[in-house]
Amino acid sequence: MKKFLLFCYAVATLQGFSGCSPSQPKEDYGWLKNAIDTSVQQLEETVADVGDSVLLPRSIWTGYDMDFLCSQLQREPVTFKDSLRMKPVKDALGSRRYCSSIYDWTSGFFPGNLWYAYQLTGIEDLKKDAVKFTNYLYPLKDYKGTHDIGFMVNCSYGNAHRLSPADTIRQILVQTADNLCGRFDSNIGCIRSWDFGKWNFPVIIDNMMNLDLLFYVNHLTNDSKYKEVALRHAETTMKNHFRNDHSSYHVVSYNSDGSVEMKCTHQGKNDDSSWARGQAWGVYGYTSCYRESKDAAFLQQAQNIAALIMERVKTDDAIPLWDYDAPNTPETPRDASAASITASALIELSTLVEDGQVYFDYAEKLLKSLSSDAYLAKVGTNQGFILMHSTGSLPNGSEIDTPINYADYYYLEALVRYMQVKGIDYKSL
Repeated sequence: MKKFLLFCYAVATLQGFSGCSPSQPKEDYGWLKNAIDTSVQQLEETVADVGDSVLLPRSIWTGYDMDFLCSQLQREPVTFKDSLRMKPVKDALGSRRYCSSIYDWTSGFFPGNLWYAYQLTGIEDLKKDAVKFTNYLYPLKDYKGTHDIGFMVNCSYGNAHRLSPADTIRQILVQTADNLCGRFDSNIGCIRSWDFGKWNFPVIIDNMMNLDLLFYVNHLTNDSKYKEVALRHAETTMKNHFRNDHSSYHVVSYNSDGSVEMKCTHQGKNDDSSWARGQAWGVYGYTSCYRESKDAAFLQQAQNIAALIMERVKTDDAIPLWDYDAPNTPETPRDASAASITASALIELSTLVEDGQVYFDYAEKLLKSLSSDAYLAKVGTNQGFILMHSTGSLPNGSEIDTPINYADYYYLEALVRYMQVKGIDYKSL
C-alpha cells in the first residue's frame, strides 16, 4: 500500500493529477471541492458573526426528552450528577452554543478548524482568523486540571506550530506536555483523565487522543520522556480497556496500587456497550502509537478495532449510531463525530500497512457520506457548523443529534489526509 501510494503520487504529479495510468479518466472530485468550499464559507460566516467577542463555537443548544433517553438506554436513566444534564432555557434552543470558557475541553477545536481550512486552501484570511482564536487560549499553558489539555492545545497551538512555527508556540506546547505528564502515575501506568466523579483514578478511552501532543513534543525536543509516558499509557490502556471482541470500555478506574477499581461508562448506552465515539478514539490513538513506535502490538490493536467498527456498523452509509448497542431504529441518533474520527484514523492506517486499501476505501466511503446532503450543512445554515447529526453525551441529555466542533475538526483533518494520499491540492480540484 505504501509503495502504491507513493507511485500514484509521483505519476499524478507528472500527469497533472490525472491518475496512476495515462488511460485512466480523471477522478471526479466534485464532492471534495464542494465539501471544502462549504466548510470554508461556514467558517468564514461564523468568524464574522462572532466578531471580536472572545467566544469559541462548540455546538447548537439542544434539549432532551426523558422518555426518549430511557428508550435509547433501554433502562431507567443513570443518575449521573453531572452539569451536562441541564436543559437550556427555551429561548436558547436552536441557538449557537459556545464553550463555557477557554477551559472547556472542546475549546481547541474551532481554532483547529480554521488552521485546517487554511491548510486545505491557502486562504490567508483563514490563517489570520486561526491565529486570533488560537491566541485566546494562551492561559491554557498553565492549566493542569484535565487530560483534555492535549485536545485543547494540540488542536490549536499544535496546528499553529505545524503551519506557522514560532518559538513562543513551541514553549506553550512543551509546557502543556509537561503538565500532561504531571498527570501520569507510574504505579498505575496511566495519565489521569478527570479530577471529578466517583472514581479513584479514572482513565477514559478518549485519553488516547491526547498522546499525540506528547509525540509531537517528543519530536520538538528530542526528549524521550514524552514518548515513554505516552506509550506506557497506551500499553496499560490496551491491557485493561478492551474486551475479547476488541471493543472498549469508556472508563476504567484504578486503585492506587495499579489494580482495576471498576470498568464502566459515562457516555455510552451501558457499562458493557460499545460507545461509537469511544471505538473511534481507540482506532485513532493506536494508529498514532504504531506510527511513533512501530510496535506491532499497537498496529494489531488498531486493526482489531477497525475490524470491529466495520463489522458492527448498522447503517447503509456507514455513519454509526451513537452506540453500536443502541436500538437499531430510525429515531436512534447517529454520530457524525465518530465517523469523522474513524475516517481520519483509517486514512493514516492505510499508509502504514502493505494491505491498507481496505482502510482507505472505507474512509473514503465515510467521507463521501459525510459530504452528502444528509450530513454536510447548506451554506448559511446549521449556525455555521459544517456537519450535522453528531451526538455528544446521550445519557447526560447533552448535544444529541446536533453539530459539534470536534466532528468538524476531524472531518477537515480527514480531508487533509485524503488529499495528501491522493496527491492532489485544492487548486487542482
